[in-house]
Amino acid sequence: MENRCQVAISAGVLAALWCGIADVFQLVSWIGFLGCSTFFAQGHAGFKGVVMAWCTNLSGVFWAWLIIAGGSFFVSPLAGYLLTGIATAAMCLQASYGRLAFIPGAFIGCCATFAMGGDLANTLPALLCGGLLGYSMSLLTAQLISLKPKTAEA
Repeated sequence: MENRCQVAISAGVLAALWCGIADVFQLVSWIGFLGCSTFFAQGHAGFKGVVMAWCTNLSGVFWAWLIIAGGSFFVSPLAGYLLTGIATAAMCLQASYGRLAFIPGAFIGCCATFAMGGDLANTLPALLCGGLLGYSMSLLTAQLISLKPKTAEA
């Protein structure tokens, strides 16, 4: 990667800034990094990438909530297993729709929700901020690359 230094600087500076912001606003920093990772992994640049990251992550949060809420109505853990299977299939099938086409993003949102024990109030804001963090990193990287002196081609 030709611009590794610019990527490293923007990622390092903004990661540190994110940790400080997360601390001040009592956001779960590692969930923000999951949202950021979704932005970079999903393949679309710009704000379109943010929307894709948000839609897929939030769909995963929904499926996790459905599993958790649905499973609580039943005594047997078998219901939770069945709901997990149905939600897993749904996360794959929903990828037929444009904004939900990045299957790992749904799984990331789902896993973050499970890791937080279904605490949506702490999961959602951090995931949303994470998508913006990734976008900010890409913008800062582009700015740093534009400052790089152009070399003359022979």
